[in-house]
Amino acid sequence: MPLPCPSEDNAFLASHIAVLRRSFRHFTGQDLVPARMTDPEAARHLFRAPLALLSHDTAPDPVFTYANQTAMALFGLSWEEITALPSRLSAEAGNREAREALLAKVEAQGYVDSYSGVRINREGRRFRIQDAVVWNLLDELGAPAGQAAVFEHWQWL
Repeated sequence: MPLPCPSEDNAFLASHIAVLRRSFRHFTGQDLVPARMTDPEAARHLFRAPLALLSHDTAPDPVFTYANQTAMALFGLSWEEITALPSRLSAEAGNREAREALLAKVEAQGYVDSYSGVRINREGRRFRIQDAVVWNLLDELGAPAGQAAVFEHWQWL
């Protein structure tokens, strides 16, 4: 189930950011934001950050559950649109097999760094993601809670 729009329920959003932060630290040994930040501070910071951050759920056809402002701008989608989008549709049909292979590798290994791949936005404009980190999400009990990706570099094609 998608999160409410960040401006609507910051406490709920902060709990999702806590999952992203904790899982990122678990798999990579690094922090998404400075460790001193509270989850509500991190939620505000990451939502406005000049990097793309997205997550999807564990459904058989995963749907995006979160995207920050940079990710929404790249994909040309509003919060309501992106959190209703099956994440497979972020890649063109010809690139979906490679995307699925990446996600299977992440599922098996916990995370992958230095990922590069082509994505497509609402207008059909393609862009290459560069040096992305993709990782599994774990809930507070350690159960699978989806996957997430963060990247600072992209190039319009």
